[in-house]
Amino acid sequence: MDIAISILAVVAGIIGILGSILPGLPGTPLSWVGMLILYLWGSGTDRMGNTMSLATLLIWLGVVVVVSVVDYFIPMYFTRITGGSKYAERGAIAGLVIGIFFTPVGMILGSFLGAFLSELYYARQGFVQALKAAIGSFLGFITGTGLKVLVSCLIMWKIIVYL
Repeated sequence: MDIAISILAVVAGIIGILGSILPGLPGTPLSWVGMLILYLWGSGTDRMGNTMSLATLLIWLGVVVVVSVVDYFIPMYFTRITGGSKYAERGAIAGLVIGIFFTPVGMILGSFLGAFLSELYYARQGFVQALKAAIGSFLGFITGTGLKVLVSCLIMWKIIVYL
């Protein structure tokens, strides 16, 4: 039973890391579920004999909640400070979703092009302003994704420590 629980926790952590990159999967919450599985059903003991405490679990839950909320605002913030509109934000998301089918490079390029073309077409901005908005949207996407990946990897590390 312990092996099955350990495998389930690791799988949740791996899916969480993937979900931090792929839209539609709640990355950091799934990683945290891996910790929860170890806490509730697994041994949750590290090599020094320390068991995972409820405080550790709740602190990581707080981190996951903060990162999940901040992830919604980072792309908007970066887009707004570079002069972009809501069209650039929506175009970036649409480009990201379309780009999923064309490898990770397609996701990044799709997000950038989606913001750029939306700003040009819908917001009727000039080339330079649309380019600035697209760069802002891209930087926001990269920052938010990087933050989620970082937290998911740290949680995965904790899962491995407590196996």
